[in-house]
This record gives sequence, C-alpha cells and structure tokens, in this order.
Amino acid sequence: MSTTVAALGEQALLEGFTLAGAHLYAAETDDAVRQAWAALPDRTGVVLLTPRAAHALGAAVSAPHSPLTAVLPL
Repeated sequence: MSTTVAALGEQALLEGFTLAGAHLYAAETDDAVRQAWAALPDRTGVVLLTPRAAHALGAAVSAPHSPLTAVLPL
C-alpha cells in the first residue's frame, strides 16, 4: 500500500500543496485540527502542518505510530 501526504491547518496557507498532490484537510480552529488529525486515513505517511495546527496538536504528533510531520515556516 502506498502512503499519502496530507496538509492540515488553515486552508489559505495550504491550498498550493494540493498542486503537489497533498490531500488538504482544512481546519480553522484547534478543535477542527484535532478532529482532522484523528480522522486522517491510515495510509497517511507525512503531514504538513501550519504552525497553528502544530500548536493545537501538541504532543500528539510525536505519539507512536503517528505519521511523520513537518511544520511550515511562518
């Protein structure tokens, strides 16, 4: 099974990543970020996060079996 790349956070900051094949999970609030993170497909291997989304997720991004994450610069 191949893995996919997801982009999670504020839509305005992430729209361009869909051109590179990332699946966009727009989340404008902390609760929406956490809900989207929990709902990511099992095949997700990498998640690009906005700084706000990374802050909302906190330690969840380093939990065992979590996908690899990268936080976008400001």
